Amino acid sequence: MAASGTGALARRLGTGDAVVIGLGSMIGAGVFAAFGPAARAAGAGLLIGLAIAAVIAYCNAMASARLAVVYPTSGGTYVYGRERLGPWWGFAAGWGFVAGKTASCAAMALTFASYAVPGPWWAQRAVAVAAVLGLTALNYRGVTRTAQLTRVLVALSLTALTIVVLGIATGGHADAANLTEWPGTGGAYGVLQSAGLLFFAFAGYARIATMGEEVRDPRRTIPRAIPIALSAAVAVYAVVGVAALLAAGPSRLATSAAPLTTAVEAAGAGGLAPVVRVGGSVASLGALLALIAGIGRTSLAMARHRDLPGGLAAVHPRFQVPHHAEIALAVVVSVLVATVDLRGVIGFSSFGVLIYYAIANAAAFTLPAEQRRWPRWVTVLGAAGCLTLVATLPWQSVLAGVVMFALGLGGRAVVLATRSRHADHTR
Repeated sequence: MAASGTGALARRLGTGDAVVIGLGSMIGAGVFAAFGPAARAAGAGLLIGLAIAAVIAYCNAMASARLAVVYPTSGGTYVYGRERLGPWWGFAAGWGFVAGKTASCAAMALTFASYAVPGPWWAQRAVAVAAVLGLTALNYRGVTRTAQLTRVLVALSLTALTIVVLGIATGGHADAANLTEWPGTGGAYGVLQSAGLLFFAFAGYARIATMGEEVRDPRRTIPRAIPIALSAAVAVYAVVGVAALLAAGPSRLATSAAPLTTAVEAAGAGGLAPVVRVGGSVASLGALLALIAGIGRTSLAMARHRDLPGGLAAVHPRFQVPHHAEIALAVVVSVLVATVDLRGVIGFSSFGVLIYYAIANAAAFTLPAEQRRWPRWVTVLGAAGCLTLVATLPWQSVLAGVVMFALGLGGRAVVLATRSRHADHTR
């Protein structure tokens, strides 16, 4: 291994690479899993929830894009919060992102294994760990390798989803009456809860801003790449969501652990179940690959400011990646995969990500007019939407999220107090 450094990352990503990385994060396992819990909350009203999630995601995307132009470095909202609101706000954003998305990494690895290896639990765990280590090794070789593999995985995922939608459309069992069925939690609350759960699927555009230090001409590339990736993902989710509801109806989707498999079987196209399995496997790998890259960059930024151990700030002198951060992440995720089943962390991850974007909107609100380009009401709507969706998540997710933030913020307070006492003693 080459010696470590703590320098800057190399700018190697163009607009197409950035769009693909964002799509790889959003066209992930969420499209194969999120419609189940969303249907449980809102029935066919999940389509309204999808629209709400998309609007809030758009506001967040605009805030992230403008902030990334002003601060074109790794770390995303961790950096924006520090620079615009103060260190504690930046830490809260970074901690929510790293903790929530580390759990999501384990969930994506386990989801991949459950699709790829329909065998005993120990075999699935072994395959999941192998996936984490393999993708970490690929990320270690440089961000261009990450972008190249993401292109392949996104193409395969979209192909599988296209086949599924066409199979449902030609199966002859689709029923428009399913779009009027609302058996979920009920009313506006259920719709908002479904929006919060579906927001999990759109959170991937943050990866583009998080990797701002590796994007060529970030002031031009990032504001173009984020809305393109988000728009494409919204279109895909809308088409797939309508197709799944027409085929299976919200009641059957609500009780299914694999809603798209249920949809193709209900449509009389059960022969496409292997396509769903392959698509779910590939999409999970794509999401996992993008998550590893994004968490590594946020960890790098936090380590630079001593909010995480300083050794995580190392940048490989040859491959120009935060290799210590990515290796540490691989170890933590592998332990989680081997010991805990985290496939149910959609709500927990949504909690952390929604707080992350609420802080991004607050940071964007403070930008002067010449740097904003959009009116302030867009950031107000984004922040209010994020906090509203947080409040409507399942109570278990809210409790877990509150505990996670309490541990992180409390831990930082202890570390800062210890450093202060040490500084006083050495004077």
